[in-house]
Amino acid sequence: MTAPAPVPAPSPSLESGLEAPPPVVRRRWPQVLLLGVVGLLPAVLAVVQLGRLHPDEVYQFLEPAWFRAHGYGVLAWEWRVGLRNWALPGVAAGLLRLADVLGLTHPVAYRTLLALPQAALHGWMLWAVYRFAERRAGPMGGLFSALAVGLYGPVLLFAGRTLGESLSTAFLVVALEALDRTERPARAGLVGGLALGLAVVARYGSAVMVLAALVWLGMGRRWRVLALACLSGVGVALGLGALDAATWGRPFHSLLAYVDFNVLSGQAEKQFGASPPVFYLWPFLTGVPLWVWAAAPLGLRSLFRRPALSLPLWCAGVYLAVITATPHKEERFLYPGLVLLVMAAAPAVADFLRGLAHARLSAGLGALVLAATLVTGHSYPPVDLRGDQFRAIVSATRDDSAHGLLIVNEGLWGAGGYFYLGKNIPWGTCDWPQDANFQGAMRDRRINRAVTFEGRALDELQAAGFRVVEQVGRETVLARD
Repeated sequence: MTAPAPVPAPSPSLESGLEAPPPVVRRRWPQVLLLGVVGLLPAVLAVVQLGRLHPDEVYQFLEPAWFRAHGYGVLAWEWRVGLRNWALPGVAAGLLRLADVLGLTHPVAYRTLLALPQAALHGWMLWAVYRFAERRAGPMGGLFSALAVGLYGPVLLFAGRTLGESLSTAFLVVALEALDRTERPARAGLVGGLALGLAVVARYGSAVMVLAALVWLGMGRRWRVLALACLSGVGVALGLGALDAATWGRPFHSLLAYVDFNVLSGQAEKQFGASPPVFYLWPFLTGVPLWVWAAAPLGLRSLFRRPALSLPLWCAGVYLAVITATPHKEERFLYPGLVLLVMAAAPAVADFLRGLAHARLSAGLGALVLAATLVTGHSYPPVDLRGDQFRAIVSATRDDSAHGLLIVNEGLWGAGGYFYLGKNIPWGTCDWPQDANFQGAMRDRRINRAVTFEGRALDELQAAGFRVVEQVGRETVLARD
């Protein structure tokens, strides 16, 4: 009987090199995907599209930063009475000074520089979503959930924008993931408290979710995490107080002014209007992906676990209830609550898909879920970005011969400000040829550039010596000698 041939040993260069890599190595590829691709999408979209979701994107962030960096700019009334803090605009002003040192003088170039730290923050947010979901649905569930949040239509539109809601929501997601951890409670409390504090610095309205998170920790009797989160948050608060003292002359001046204007005095609804609670119903229904409603029955199983209610879902519910009861309402205020709802629902859906017997069915349903997540951005937020106007403004004022600009069919707070002009030249806005601003600009020979929307006042501009130079989408760029 012939002896069996010996089985050759595995090749060290192949088999042993692929066998059982460390867990951290195995999970590098989703991290690269999230931070390197999906995490960059909102910042890239914001720079390519330009425009604005809301005037605050320019006049509560970009324009104050430009003023700090260059000594001129349009300061909204909030920056005259001290209703805002200078933390984030101050950081942006430092980056604008760096842009000058680097020779980045084109508005798109220094807007791109400002987008880099925001892209990093967004990547951190998506990694937090991954970690939160991984604990509930495994690594593939974490990847699916991070994609569900990263490709969520409103996130793609908001997360690259210089709005308080955008920046604060990213810090909130990081904070809630940290506070949700059961391991390493000291680190969880310190990181969570730091991120909660920064969320409030970015947007004072997020204090509602900060209080909700602290209550959740108390209900769960996680006293050590609660104490360390408060300690870390107090450190951020002290820094804010010192900043306000240096910039406004009184510790916590901006926070106190904000609370007085928006909560105590009722001035917010008097100045900006009040809306009934049903105001948010339609944007909420159109902004929530359909699969989130399907995830509700799946989430009922969590009622038999501890804690019964996930931290993002709890904070989202409290926040949505508070803004519904607040008289002054805007669609953008929904954004933080919507993101937390998607963050809370995604792991339940991922867990359900993982439990399906057929891999193809699971992959197909997962793709449908992500597609439904992506298309939500077509209905929320309901806004015209007017990106072609901003691109036209940049194009009209690039050459050295541009000494003044008139923007037709746009109010002051819808325009791009000195940030997108990039130079200290006279400029103005108007709606119709009979407006005083239009008539004054036609007489002022310094105003030798014009941008008009959908051809409004085109004949009158040409009669005053302007000629058409360029068409940028719906905007027409004109110049005169």
